[in-house]
This record gives sequence, structure tokens and C-alpha cells, in this order.
Amino acid sequence: MSTRLGRSLRTRLAMFAGIAMLLLYIIVSASVLYGIRNEASDARAHDIRGKTITVLLMIKRGRLPQVLDPVGLDGLQVINPRGEPVAWTPNLAGQPRVTAEIPHLRQTNDYTRLCDLPAFDGKCEIAVVLIAYQPDGEWTIYGFGPAVPWYVSPQVLMFLIGLAVALVALTWFGVSRVVDRTLAPVGDITRKLSLISAGGGGMRVPVPETDDEIRALSETANEMLGRLEEALEQQRLLMERQRRFAADASHDLRSPITAMRTQIEDALLHPEDTDWRETGAEVLASLDRLQAIVTDLLTLTKLDAGAADNREPLDLSELIAAETARPRRKQIITTLQPGLRVMGDRLQLARLLTNLLDNAERHAESKIFVSARQDGDDAVIEVVDDGAGIAPDQREIVFQRFTRLDASRSRDAGGTGLGLAIAREIASVHLGTLTLEDSDVGARFVLRIPISED
Repeated sequence: MSTRLGRSLRTRLAMFAGIAMLLLYIIVSASVLYGIRNEASDARAHDIRGKTITVLLMIKRGRLPQVLDPVGLDGLQVINPRGEPVAWTPNLAGQPRVTAEIPHLRQTNDYTRLCDLPAFDGKCEIAVVLIAYQPDGEWTIYGFGPAVPWYVSPQVLMFLIGLAVALVALTWFGVSRVVDRTLAPVGDITRKLSLISAGGGGMRVPVPETDDEIRALSETANEMLGRLEEALEQQRLLMERQRRFAADASHDLRSPITAMRTQIEDALLHPEDTDWRETGAEVLASLDRLQAIVTDLLTLTKLDAGAADNREPLDLSELIAAETARPRRKQIITTLQPGLRVMGDRLQLARLLTNLLDNAERHAESKIFVSARQDGDDAVIEVVDDGAGIAPDQREIVFQRFTRLDASRSRDAGGTGLGLAIAREIASVHLGTLTLEDSDVGARFVLRIPISED
């Protein structure tokens, strides 16, 4: 389809160029032909005038016969001073004065083109006039010869027609070659796009070496294809992430359900030997884990969907003090700079801090260090535990959903594997960042949130 359209474009441009060349050539040829015809008419009139002079000499010598020899002309006629024909060639015998158009006033040598003359069977003639001044008055001598046709001669007409055909053919060929060469990169781009549409080849089209609009088109197309390739890659990664997330979520949801089912089935097999209070506590613990996973999944869904939050000015130091005041199994040591005002959702930021503290509590040996300070335009919060720490190559992996690390930092009882992912999403919603940075001991989580000017 594309090749056919390209050829059609080439044909149309070549045809338009050929027609334009033909019209231009017709105008130029008409002007040239008009000039050649005038020159040929002047030459023909000069020749007729030369042959008519013999009659002038006869009049001067008084030897004018009534019937004149044509001397190679179509006719001769002599008019006396009274306006009467007195001598003629045989074909003009008995004819009245052929024309009175010439001579013009005070022009002794003149010529004109006459057509539809009865004496010449309607053919066009060049009429030349000579004036012989005699004592009795002015004698008028007319000489007639064939007029030059509009095409001058068949040879001239054939030459002009042949030249027109050659110029049009040359124009057609030249424009076709130029258009073919110009559209060649477009054909390459079209073929490459066809391959891309069919799923073959890289996501780039060839860029011609010429510095023209087609090069700009191909570069723009490559920029668009680059963005499309990035979008497709992001979509692929997102789909892979969603697939993995769904598999991990199914596994984590299945684990407490399976535990509850096993506990109840064991109790039902030996009801008389079962401690139902202990069994209920175990089932309740599995339900608590299941509820925590579902709650975290709902929270992540809301954050991914961009759920509206309730932003308000709040003091981060006061919020941290309130969250760290709750009893925990590990000692919490705080260093807080007062007056860290930010715009945020109190519940979401509290959830972020709780998730960081819960994670630190599970992996700390005995102490958790929490600090808050201002650094430039940001409020910086650090949560550090004195546990085993996290390897540098795994510092981004821990923020992925349902992340599984080695046994020393794996998700133990009470963890859903979603807490750090939720914390990072909340930080992102508040235009902040949450990262793992170097620490002398344990894991050091650093949260940065812009300070509120108001």
C-alpha cells in the first residue's frame, strides 16, 4: 500500500512538472515563432520587392507592356496615376485594383499581408508596393508572393514539436528521479514501521543523511518510538509486578487460612483431647495476620489509586513523640528538633512511622534510634535499629511488595511484607522520599518531606 502511494505521488508530481514545462514551452515557442515569422515575412517581402523593381525600371524607360512576366511571383499589377490598372500578369488580367491598403501615407516602399483575395483563390499573400514618380504623376506597382504561414515552415514546426516532446520527457524523467531519491528514505521508514508493527526489528526507523524535513520526521518518529518503547517496557514491568504481586498476595493470604484450617481439623479429629481455648487463640492469631494482610492490601490499593488525603499543617516532632510514646518490646531513643511543620495527612504519616517502627522493632537487638531535624527545605526523619542491617544490593528490594530476604531479616511473625512498601508510597504521596542509607550498625531508614512555609 505504501509503495503504491509513493509511486502515485511520483507520477502526479512528474505529470504536473511535465504539464508546467509544456505550458511554459508553448508560451516561449509562440513568442519565438512569432519573431521568426516576422523575420521570414520581412525576408519574403524583400525578395518580392527585388523582383518587382524590374517593372519599376520598365516604367522609367517607357517600355511597360500590358502583360507582364510574373518573374517567379504570384502576380504583378501596375496602376497609373488615375488609379486604373494598365499592366498585369495573366492571372490578374481584367482585375480591378487588388488593394488600396498600401501604400500608407508618405511611404514609398511598403508591404502588407492580405488574405481571401479572389484573384488568388483565397490564399494569403504578401503584397509589396513600389512608387514610380513620373512627370504625369505617381505610378503604383504591386507585387504578390505567397505569405509566410504561422508555422513558418514544416521543418520549423517539426523541430519545435520534437523539442517539446524531448523537454517534457526529460522533465518527467528528471522529476521522477528526484522524487524517487527524495522519497527513498520515506520508503525505508515505511518498511521499518511495517516490521515494527509486525513485531520484528528494533523500535527505531532509519535516519537519512540529508538535512531536510524527512530527516526531521525520522528523528521525531524515533523520539516517539523511544517513548513508546519505554511505555511498553514500563507496562511489561508493571504487568510482571502485578502478576508477581498477585502470586505473593495469594500465597500470603493462603498461609493463615491454611494454618487455621489445619488447627481446626486437628481439633475436630480429637475433640476430647483439644484445648479449645488454646486452639481459639491460635485461630485468632491467624485471623489477626489475615486481617493485617488484607488491611495492608486495601491501603496499597488506595494509595495506588491516588485516594484523596486530608492535608493539614502538623508538627512532625509532636507526631513522632506521640507514636514513640506507645509501649514496645525494644527501647526507643529519640532526638527531636521542635517546630518541623509540614503539610500532610496525619493518619497516613502516623501509619508511615508505625510501619518503620514495627520493622525496626522486629529486627533490632535491643534499641531503636529515632531522630528528626531540618535539613535545608526538608524535614529529615531517621529510624535506625541495632540489628544485623541490610546488604547494599538489597536496599531497594526491601521496598518491594512481599519482599523475601534471608533469614536474618525475613518477614517473621507479625510482618506482612507490605509495611515498607506502604511507607514509601505514603512518602511519595507527600512529595518526599524514603530510602535506606549507610549506617554503622543495623538498618538506617531516612525519610525526607518538604517543610511547609506556612
